[in-house]
Order: sequence, then C-alpha cells, then structure tokens
Amino acid sequence: MSAPTGRAGRRPTIKAVAAAAGVSTAAVSQAFNQKGRLSEATRRRILDAALELGWSPSAPAAALRNARTRSLALVVRRPTDVLGSDPHFSELITGIEGELAPRGYGLLLHLVTGPPEEHALYERLAAEGRVDGAVLTDAREDDTRPALLARLGLPAVLLGSPDGTAVVPRIGLGDQGAGVTEAVRHLLELGHRRIAYVAGPPELQHTRVRRAAFENALREAGLRPFAVLHTDFSERRAVGATEALLDAAERPTALVYANDSMAVCGIGTAQRAGLRVPRDVSVLGYDNLPLGSWLHPRLTTVDQQVQRVGAAAARMLLALCGEDVEEPTLTGRPRLVVRESTGPAPG
Repeated sequence: MSAPTGRAGRRPTIKAVAAAAGVSTAAVSQAFNQKGRLSEATRRRILDAALELGWSPSAPAAALRNARTRSLALVVRRPTDVLGSDPHFSELITGIEGELAPRGYGLLLHLVTGPPEEHALYERLAAEGRVDGAVLTDAREDDTRPALLARLGLPAVLLGSPDGTAVVPRIGLGDQGAGVTEAVRHLLELGHRRIAYVAGPPELQHTRVRRAAFENALREAGLRPFAVLHTDFSERRAVGATEALLDAAERPTALVYANDSMAVCGIGTAQRAGLRVPRDVSVLGYDNLPLGSWLHPRLTTVDQQVQRVGAAAARMLLALCGEDVEEPTLTGRPRLVVRESTGPAPG
C-alpha cells in the first residue's frame, strides 16, 4: 500500500504537521525523536496531527538527524559593518577554533540583525539537525535565547555574567565591573575629574554592569560622570560620540570606551581635531586586542583575555555534546594594562 498523501495528492510535510499542531518544526522533530522538553500534551497533539495527515519521518532523514554533525554554531547579532571593524570576534573565534579543530569539529558562523531572525535560525538549525550545539554571545537583559535552545533540545553555552538563572551553562567573563573600576581609579590617580564614557548598546548585560561600575567609581570619589553616550560599537557612532564630546564648550580630559575598536577611533578623532593624546585628552579602551599595542600612542586598556573566553566556551560546549574534554578554566578578573594613551590631566 502506498504512503498516504495530503490534499490534492501531495505528500504531507513536516511544516504541515507543525502548522496543524500549532508548534515549530523543531518541536515536531523532537516529538518523533524523543528529545527536548515537550510536555506530554504537546507531544500527543503533534503525534495526532501527524497521524491525521498521514506523515511520518523517513528512515534516512531520521538517521541523518540523529547523527553527530561535529559542527557548532556561533550566531552573532551585529550589523556586518560593525562586525567587520571589531577584532573582538576574530579573537573569540580564534579561541573557539583552537579547541574545535584538533577534535575534528567545525564552527558554523551566522550573522543576524534582530531577535526574530535569530530565533528562527536556531529553530531551523535544530529542526534540520545541522549543528550539535551553539555558543551564545552578548548576554542581554531578559534574554530569551537560553530558554529557546533548552526547549529545542540544542546544547548551548552563554557568554555572560551569572544573573540567577541556570537555563543553560554560562562562561563568566570575569568581573566586568572590576575592570572598569580599575580604569576609572587609574584616571583619578592621574588627576582627571572630567571623565566621559562611550558605552555599548544599553540592552547588553555587560553594558549595564560596566556603566554601573563607571558611575559608582566616580561617586566614591565625590564626582559625577562628565557624560555617558551609548553606541552600537560601530566606527561611525564612535567617531560621532567622540566629536560631540570634544566639541563641547567644556570637554572631558579623559575618554573611556567600551571596546578597543572605538578607543582607536577616539584617538584618531582627537588627533584630527588637533589634540594630543594623552597631553590634551587621555583615552582608555577595553579588551586588550593586539592592535592596541601597535598604535601611537599605545592604548591603555582592560584585558579580559578574549581568546581564553572562546576556548573555555568551546570546551564546555564540547563536554555538553558528550566529548571527553578537560574542565574549562574560567577567566579571572579583568586587569588594567597601562600604556601611553593615558597621562596626567591637563593643567
């Protein structure tokens, strides 16, 4: 007897089953593979819909889904121009690949622009069985991705500070606030009192932590922030923020940036305005990327060992995928690296 077909003689599809059951295609796969965290009621609804439509997964397709892909996903929610100008992710990928390549794993990189696209991508990756797990970057306030991947049954590791939830394992980035606090205290010791902060997107967890540390360190010294400007990490926004600060009637004597790429833009913008770094204005970054040591003047920055973060995340995710790997070494406290881009406040 031939296999049942849907309307108009067409063979039913997994999408039709998902639509009939009111679930995602990934949930349909989980129902048949006995994976994920579906409730019994949801699983029963999916199976009933499949039975009514006459659909069942083919044996070859099921075998492919259950096979290990030896691939892990890294999904980055940044515009391409921002990613292209920020070496942070190349350092992170280097750390991840250093752990994956010797074990025969590959890294699947995807760029997305917003939450709907990112969520749809994870559902597609899970439904098609294209990866064994995922590294989540840029922990956000009220982040919905960990719960989504847990529901999809896709192993994941989130890069970010603990926030009281344990939906997926996390790799701590060290005490982000401590790095900024040390940076501000360094500038205070140099006599700076007008200190501005060029921050990242406000929805990111580390942006909130670092801004709070910046403001608290100044408050402890009896000062208020000269200014705090949020950007999207792009060169254009970094230059615009720097120009706005330096064009003010009273300009800051020190600029702290949320990453090294923006700090590099800050130095260039100050120099084009005829200011000398650090004599007229001090500049301080965050990440300690290699390019900072090749500038003139060399960049004072906070080192958070980005490659080490990537390596730790890869090892933790490999362990979740069933690989025999050593326990990842979590990163320690970010530390200040003092170079020539910071100096005494101008008299």
